[in-house]
Amino acid sequence: MTDEIKLVLFDMDNVLCDYDRGKRVARLAELAGTSNEFVHNAIWDSGFEQLGDSGALDAEDYLRGFGERIGYPLSLDEWVEARRRSMQADRAMLEIAGQLRRTVEIAILTNNTTLVADHIDTLLPELRPLFGSKIYTSAQFKTAKPDPRCFRLCLSELNVKPETALFVDDLAANVAGAREAGLFAHHHSSAATFRQALSERGLLAAG
Repeated sequence: MTDEIKLVLFDMDNVLCDYDRGKRVARLAELAGTSNEFVHNAIWDSGFEQLGDSGALDAEDYLRGFGERIGYPLSLDEWVEARRRSMQADRAMLEIAGQLRRTVEIAILTNNTTLVADHIDTLLPELRPLFGSKIYTSAQFKTAKPDPRCFRLCLSELNVKPETALFVDDLAANVAGAREAGLFAHHHSSAATFRQALSERGLLAAG
């Protein structure tokens, strides 16, 4: 079984980085001169963010709609900066990714608008040296995790068969979607447990 794995596919938020949406919301609320609750309701509770993640809105329409919903003409730079403030690299997970890339392919599949991939070097510059161009957002596939199509389209882009891929995500629903698509999958809780799971597959030395 261990020889089958040719790709380890990572989620980003709360896997490769700690993502604090509250910090992002607070910055957006500050810019818009409104409350955190208003911003959260306007973007996340309304389902608007899902429209961006699934590619139902292109980047331009997403950014314009974002500003309209929070009542402020949000610029791209302001959107990127608010997102950047919410992200902090998980050094232990990045170290694991660096070790894995010596023997298998590694890539990222994150539920996000294409703006995240386009500006990843500002948002989380630690990723590019490890993953190169293999940083994919769900929006580019016009669907989102946990839809099995999202995984299959990403793997098609990578020219990797599902049965040779291992996916890691912090959300159980996305893990289930990956398995439905034919991938192996790991429900992420910590770098230590992930390292242990990789060790058991012979993909990484324990310790």
